[in-house]
Amino acid sequence: MRTLIAALAFAAVATLTTAAAWAPDPEPPSSVSVKVKPGSSTGTGKLTPVAGAERLVAPLGVDPACPAKIDIGMRSDAKKARFATMNVEIDAPLTASRTMLTSYLPPGHEVRAKLLVAVPPGTEQGEYGLRLRTPAETLTVPVEVTTVDELDNGGNLALRRPVTASSQHASANYPPCSVVDGDRSSNGWAGGNGWNDATGRAWPDTVAIALGGAKQVSRVDLYTLDTERYPADTYGLRDWDVQAQVGGQWQTVAQVRGNTAGDARSDFAPVTADAVRIVALASNGANDYTRIIEVEVR
Repeated sequence: MRTLIAALAFAAVATLTTAAAWAPDPEPPSSVSVKVKPGSSTGTGKLTPVAGAERLVAPLGVDPACPAKIDIGMRSDAKKARFATMNVEIDAPLTASRTMLTSYLPPGHEVRAKLLVAVPPGTEQGEYGLRLRTPAETLTVPVEVTTVDELDNGGNLALRRPVTASSQHASANYPPCSVVDGDRSSNGWAGGNGWNDATGRAWPDTVAIALGGAKQVSRVDLYTLDTERYPADTYGLRDWDVQAQVGGQWQTVAQVRGNTAGDARSDFAPVTADAVRIVALASNGANDYTRIIEVEVR
């Protein structure tokens, strides 16, 4: 059974995944865009659409390289294995990264895929609909389009704000804007979730976040690459300075040295700043790239 599941997952990925995203040597891609997992079936024959969230928030005016994203999928309750198809519809002018999801599914199995939702410039604020349709059922996921200023950021002043980086690795998808997309997980590394610079063994590297005006800040949390296969103590960021732009000048407000963890919190005396910058000075490991998953500013 394990062999069958692995083969099915491979077939689904080979058929449905988007272009592979490769990380700089020595790291191959660590995740795939379509995953099949086992379950149980009562034999009703129903194909049920599923989503990873009840609601999706899609901010206006963000970098197109970092669209809103949500997990979508379908679960088979058939008595026998089948090829299953789910149609994906979204209200204009919003656009989705796929119009359907198709997979070979044994009874009880579920397939999941990442869906990217883009909001074109000029889109009106409000609620739109994302619909996942199978022959038996339609699941509607509301999509709320709002501005970054009106976004519920949970106190994180960096969320979805503009980002400028010193460089970006060209061999895969490492957009600087991904360090403020709200996803702290390293699971999407090399697939659009995390920034990698282009200058291995050359320092410093910088990533700056504009806060949309003068804000009082006293804490910065940095999340670096950290998975079971690629742990932070071998691939993550080791040394960096935290800087705040105060009155048009960059000031170093905190320093981190010798880090081996996946995340590090820097607390400092409150300052009124309109931007925050990470100045990367060294990473763990031989190839010495800067790898940042997320930066939060409070």
